Amino acid sequence: MEKRILGKTGLSVTSVGFGGIPIQRVNQEKVNAIVEEMERVGINFIDTARGYTVSEGFLGNALVGKRNLFYLATKSMAKDYEAMKADIEISLNNLKTEYIDLYQLHLVKDQADYDFIMGPTGAYQALVEAKEQGKIKHIGITAHSVDLLLANIESMPFETIQFPYNLVERQAEALFEKAHKRNIGVICMKPIAGGAITNGTLSIKYILQNKNVSLVIPGMEEPDEVYQNALVANGNYQFTDDEEAEAEAIVNELQGNFCRRCGYCAPCEVGINIPAMFIAEGYLNRYKMTGYATTYYAKQPVKASACIECGKCLPRCPYNLPIIDKMKQVKEAFGE
Repeated sequence: MEKRILGKTGLSVTSVGFGGIPIQRVNQEKVNAIVEEMERVGINFIDTARGYTVSEGFLGNALVGKRNLFYLATKSMAKDYEAMKADIEISLNNLKTEYIDLYQLHLVKDQADYDFIMGPTGAYQALVEAKEQGKIKHIGITAHSVDLLLANIESMPFETIQFPYNLVERQAEALFEKAHKRNIGVICMKPIAGGAITNGTLSIKYILQNKNVSLVIPGMEEPDEVYQNALVANGNYQFTDDEEAEAEAIVNELQGNFCRRCGYCAPCEVGINIPAMFIAEGYLNRYKMTGYATTYYAKQPVKASACIECGKCLPRCPYNLPIIDKMKQVKEAFGE
């Protein structure tokens, strides 16, 4: 498998790593088999998160006796020092390890979030402290707002960024170029757009054509998916004419009906977090993660049913999405 250097971390990672969201749907026996297949094919990077319910625990159990074969990354949505400090300990315990290679601030929403996290009582200080103690080796950040990361890329202290990137979501290419110039590692999540792209191999090939990308982390829940994704990471990412045509068809099909979670539609007149509605619906209908999607949706203070169809969000969306119609689909999916 091709390997690339993960920015200033210096870690030599396989260009395809493992994304730990979908294993919430399976059991420990299946996760054991997945880890064994990763060992067999040579994938050496695993990404999970505190928010992925049982994912850290399943992986920790499966990695007993194999810890030295993989670089482990996890992340927390904690914003303040004490909460992050606690989450680091939980991750270490769940993953059954003395150290975590990469710990990331997870889904930093906006500049206000960023400023608080980086402040004297913010979560970043807990990560710095844990790094000094040897509990974590490197610190990264994940987000869905390209504007947020672009605004801070020149000064941020992080060694990696993690951001959605695929055939349809290409808004971060300028960000990746700036990150590469600063030797910040680029980890690409959502390579098949939350399940919207049916040809995952094609999308992964597209992602890895970009030399500013360090690695891509498709979610996997079957050993055969591990094998198939590993086959892609062979260093040859040039599209054939047929693949070029298929990629163009996928983009044309999805570009008018796919939320990139940029947030430009905000503020909603009644306080709906519009991207969150579509994220929840995606987990439910594309990922088939009913429990996770239902819990995620339940945590939203204002539900899709509150939409008054004022239409003020429509001209703000740079992708001209039919937001009102999509909101009705969310309401139908969750019943509220």
